[in-house]
Amino acid sequence: MKLTTDRIIDAGMTAFAEVGYQALSMRQVAERLDVHAGSLYYHVRSKGVLLQLMADRVARQAYDAGTAALAGLAEDADWTARVEAQASTLRESIKRHPGGAILLADSPKVLSTGALSVMERLLRTLADAGVPEPHRIIGADALLSYVTGFVLQEQSESAAPAVDAAAFADLGERFPLTIASASLHEPDETFAQSVRLLCAGIEGLRQAGPGA
Repeated sequence: MKLTTDRIIDAGMTAFAEVGYQALSMRQVAERLDVHAGSLYYHVRSKGVLLQLMADRVARQAYDAGTAALAGLAEDADWTARVEAQASTLRESIKRHPGGAILLADSPKVLSTGALSVMERLLRTLADAGVPEPHRIIGADALLSYVTGFVLQEQSESAAPAVDAAAFADLGERFPLTIASASLHEPDETFAQSVRLLCAGIEGLRQAGPGA
């Protein structure tokens, strides 16, 4: 098959999911494509550029999904509904890519324009809602950090250790609040409620004004 930038990105994302940011190399990507590493540089000139392209792909898919979700909202939907739509589509988009959460978290390092677009729209949503400028970046960063952290946990392949009934009962006695809350909600509901909680905090800052 003809070597293309898209094929290189595909191979890079597969390798990234397995070895992570630091261990990823152009040689590993080339091996997956069964080509010499030197041939990659005609399309992608460095590992840094490859990481940027990978982050852009994930983020732009998330941006497009968010655009569709926002278009489907009622005209009178409030700002929290618009934030929830962006957060939920971002989660679903990056979940589709192994290592997608790490790519998005690392996107500021590679100045991904796709990721910047996601942040810019979220900041615009908060600005249109009247959130004071000092609080917008903190609120948007908290939301995006929560989404990436939540998906990072979802994408973890670590097997849960086996715990017998006696050990679980002992944990319940030692950490009653934590153990009881661990099984209250399914992931989708936990995510939705957490985003609403963050929005409630931002709403408090919005009402308090820039001096809060």
